[in-house]
Parts: sequence; C-alpha cells; structure tokens
Amino acid sequence: MKNYNVYNHIAEKIPEMSKSHKKIASYILNNTNVVPFFNVATLAKKADVSEATVVRFASFLGYSGYPELQSRMQSSIQKQLTTTERLKMTTDIYDDRDQSIYDIFYDDMENIKSTMEKLDIEKFHQAVGLLQEANKIYIAANRSAAALGIFLQYYLNIILGHAEMVSSVENLSEQLYNLNEKDVVIGISFPRYPNSTIQTLAFAKERGSKTICITDSLLSPLIPHSDVALTATSQMPTFIDSFTAPLSLINALVVSIGKGRMREAEARLEKIEAAWERFGIFHMRDTFTE
Repeated sequence: MKNYNVYNHIAEKIPEMSKSHKKIASYILNNTNVVPFFNVATLAKKADVSEATVVRFASFLGYSGYPELQSRMQSSIQKQLTTTERLKMTTDIYDDRDQSIYDIFYDDMENIKSTMEKLDIEKFHQAVGLLQEANKIYIAANRSAAALGIFLQYYLNIILGHAEMVSSVENLSEQLYNLNEKDVVIGISFPRYPNSTIQTLAFAKERGSKTICITDSLLSPLIPHSDVALTATSQMPTFIDSFTAPLSLINALVVSIGKGRMREAEARLEKIEAAWERFGIFHMRDTFTE
C-alpha cells in the first residue's frame, strides 16, 4: 500500500468493516487534513470509539499498527499541504489551552520514540564507517534543514577536520567539481524536499562518491540517490517541521564517529582549545577571592 492511495484503501474496505470501524473510517475520510496528526487517544475520542478499536482498525487495514497507518497518512498529507495550509491546521490540532503547549513536547517525544523503533542499526553503523573513512565530507541541507546541516558540519569538523556545507545549488559546480569515490556527500531533507538537495545527491552519485541521506522515510526522493539511508520522524501538525528526532539521530552519529576516532579527535581538540583560549572565544567567569 502506497501513501497516495491510503485513503482510497480505507474507502474500499468500508463494506467489510464493523460498525465501529466504519465510524473511524468516516471520521478519517472527512478530516484528512488533521487526522494524520492525531494519536490513538485523540482519534478514538473524536470517532467515539475505544483506543483498542483504533488499534484493531489499523491492523484490519493491513498495517503493523496505528503508528504505521499514521505515518502513511502523514506522509501523504504533508507532501500536499502548503506552508499556509499547515499554519491554518495548527489551530485545529493545538487549541488555546495550556495543555496544547505540553502536547507539542509530547509530539516531539513520540517522534524520537518512532525514530528509535525504526532505526536500521546496520545502516547506522555503515554510515558511521563511511564518514570515518571519507577523504572529504560534503553536507547538503537547505532551507530549515540547514540548521541540522550546520550542526553536523560543526562537530564533524572538530572530530575529522574535513566537513563542508554545500552552500547553494548555484555554487554546486565550484564546490563539488573534484568529487571522487573517496568522498562522502550527506543530504539532509524533509518534506517538502528542496530540489537543490536532491540534485546535489544525484550529482554525487554520478561522480562515484558515497552518499548518505537523513530524511523522513524510505519514500523520500533522496532515497534513489543514497547508498545509505537513515530516517527520522519529523511530523508536527503545524507550519514547522519538528527536528527533535533528526537532531537526536545526528547526535548519535557524531558520538559514534567520535568514539571511533578518539585519538585524532583529542589531538585536534587540544589544538582547537588552545586557539579558543588565545582569542578569548568563551566567557570566563570571574573568580572572587576574599
């Protein structure tokens, strides 16, 4: 079952559904913009059924559980919604109560949990190995995902010393003209997937470089251009993407790479610390003596 026909699939199964399942199906099909961001409890309340019935509904449709059904619906709707539409959707999900503030924290926690559950540990270690052995690392991350790319580049430079951000698609040829099979290019992108990131990964593959993507799902357009794909859940029912889970994944990458390059990292950090001290980079607390 593919994302684009998840709602058609629900509609087609209605004749086979129980009364309770039909109530859920009806609510979903009449509220496709907001339901993908409901947790089990919320959907159960809105459809006037039990939480167990919602879980059984997902299984009835052929999914492993409600998280998979939810992911399919989210991927489908977020690829279609404009930023303006997502802004309007915010008020449908998060009301004016103080509880809605805590709901945002809860949704971030759920994103981390989902990312942990679907982590392909073999792919993760493969990505760590490629980055540890790379001659040079290039990171393509555009628009809001640029924040993730800058964070990753900063720490890879401290550990390995040869990571560079691909600044823009206009500078692609100048920055990547010398790419070869010893280099690694990382693409970081989430819906609505800037074309510049996709183009950068595609170009890297053409040049024989190893490619890694950090994205939301295996249906991402970055996947065909990636040797190693790492996914992190970024869904949030508002005009912003939640990068809490992607950042946690990047944290895990950086720590794992550092553990494998401990001696080099220590030597480099000693030199960096000396430079920081020389230029007074960080604020030093005053010491008081009696």
